Amino acid sequence: MPSVTPDDDAPLLADLMPWSVSPPRLGRGWPTAPDAASLKARWDALLKAEGPDREVLFEPTRSRTLHSAVGQLPGRHGGTEKLARATGPCAEPVRVLRAPFDEQWLIPDHRLIDSARPELWRVADEQQVFVSEAATSPPTSGGPLLLASSLLPLIRPGRIRPLYRRPDGTEPNLAPGLLDHLTDRLGHRPDPADLLAWALIAVRPGLTVPLTADPELWSRGVELGRRMLWLMRRSGQRPKLPGGRRPYVRSPLPSRPVTVHYDRDEETLQVDDGRISPVPPEAWDFEVGGVRVLEGWFAARMPGPAEPGTLEAIRPVTWPQPWTSELLELITVLALLAELRPQQAELTVKTPITATELRTAGVFPVPDGARRPASVLDHQEEGPEGQFTLI
Repeated sequence: MPSVTPDDDAPLLADLMPWSVSPPRLGRGWPTAPDAASLKARWDALLKAEGPDREVLFEPTRSRTLHSAVGQLPGRHGGTEKLARATGPCAEPVRVLRAPFDEQWLIPDHRLIDSARPELWRVADEQQVFVSEAATSPPTSGGPLLLASSLLPLIRPGRIRPLYRRPDGTEPNLAPGLLDHLTDRLGHRPDPADLLAWALIAVRPGLTVPLTADPELWSRGVELGRRMLWLMRRSGQRPKLPGGRRPYVRSPLPSRPVTVHYDRDEETLQVDDGRISPVPPEAWDFEVGGVRVLEGWFAARMPGPAEPGTLEAIRPVTWPQPWTSELLELITVLALLAELRPQQAELTVKTPITATELRTAGVFPVPDGARRPASVLDHQEEGPEGQFTLI
């Protein structure tokens, strides 16, 4: 992150990107899984059960029971009858960011989620970028304070800040007048993704984002931040390490791995008798919020203590091949992100745009309306029992 003095009056991320939403709260673990097939099998098992057995499998909370009346999630399709008498097929699972850098699957059924945050689903599309607050205190290993993803994040407890307030990449979630002021100070107009790229690379503990009026420094920071954004989103062309450094499966991973060990001297990831190398130490040590990303990723896929007879106990009996491909890509992404840290540390903001300057220019304080979701309903949304929602 850029070098700055503690009293530099840097603006808060919460003012630069004013609309934020708490992450969805599932209330139960079984509607998410690292593979989609398990989710469909869990749904089938739920519907095969009747009466009290279905209720036990569902794991009711105060927010959701088999008799809760809720509508569809925006942009999704599926039944809206009460789960006590549901008979329809499983809603097609969608990819979500279940944990930092851990893409999993979710059944997008409003009846299964305690607090789904429909306002996020309404603006989720291919143009959207969701920014998650990963940590507010100084990371012990240089891990990121912010994460960016095209997928809906389920990461708690930090807030989610969509880049756009409406679908199709319209109405950026930025303080009104901010881009105009940056245009005056930089001599060219940055776009919303430029501001996001700068924020990713410049954000500091406490979630302040020092801005600069130096066009050359801004360009360097944005270029660095755009690479970080590309690696985090993993959209388009797959990232690759240079030849000789790319991780490969040297010995096949077992069908039911139970242990993971990293050999730092050999730069080898050992999964029981399986071996993947080279795995750079920077990838293995990569942390978010004090947790090693790779260890968390494996913990979500290794045989765990799921109670027999629960829906969460329905999981693959053998290690699916796609997980190995995902693992190799994740190692690559973490290694490439770690390589950006020295360049990130070299950025020094010497011509800051301060919060006081933004207040003088009328950009701050941010109007209350910019902190609330936009009205984006352009089609009817089905409510409980097939009725339609009016917003």
